[in-house]
Amino acid sequence: MVNKKTLVVVLVEPSGPINVGSVARLCENFSVQELRIVSPKCDYLAQEAKKMAVRGLKILEKAIVHKDINSALSDCSRVIATCGRKEHGDIPLNSNKEALCWALKSEREEKIALVFGREDRGLSNEELLKANKVISLNTSENYPSLNLSHAVAIVLHQFNQFNEIGLLKTNNKISYPANLIKLEDCINDAGSLLLDIGFLMKHTYKAKMTKIKQLLLRGEIKDDEVALIRGIISQARWKIKNKND
Repeated sequence: MVNKKTLVVVLVEPSGPINVGSVARLCENFSVQELRIVSPKCDYLAQEAKKMAVRGLKILEKAIVHKDINSALSDCSRVIATCGRKEHGDIPLNSNKEALCWALKSEREEKIALVFGREDRGLSNEELLKANKVISLNTSENYPSLNLSHAVAIVLHQFNQFNEIGLLKTNNKISYPANLIKLEDCINDAGSLLLDIGFLMKHTYKAKMTKIKQLLLRGEIKDDEVALIRGIISQARWKIKNKND
């Protein structure tokens, strides 16, 4: 489906085996290479799941279970999360076209993750912040929530459609964003330093660090730039320690 790329569907804490089986079938329909499940709340290999998977049974049986979302995304360089809630704080929503085409435009080998939340409440804001881009499926404001497998079907169809009709041809310079887990570690390290020097207060820490992360994501910070920031933080800590000594 996507040359030089591996497409990964990530389900966070699914509670319905029928939904998981349906998603496995969709993965087979749209040539998705990997299905990952974070802390499933059901027997995803139950008979009803296998029955729904049909030709996607091999994908279902090979699905990798992760204990948390960080583990599931650790090797993915481009992450798109879905949000079906009206209330998502200050987290910006991207258009599906913008986000999916952004994910596809890389010319090197990468893993692209599409992340879907729980059937009853979706992804938390904290989980949404682990993605490069967040999308919504433009459903009715009166009832925005979709069945999990239906949401997966829509996103995979759009992903495949944008890839096939050539919307990706662009003269824009291609950027390669940093690994999100490394970026999150860097941001946490920076936040700890900013607390230590009194720039941040505990009661405003979360809100301000969220804004800093969004700023870095919009700028599509790269791995070497993350390493540069980590170096600055380490040097600042060393200087503070030696000054105090």
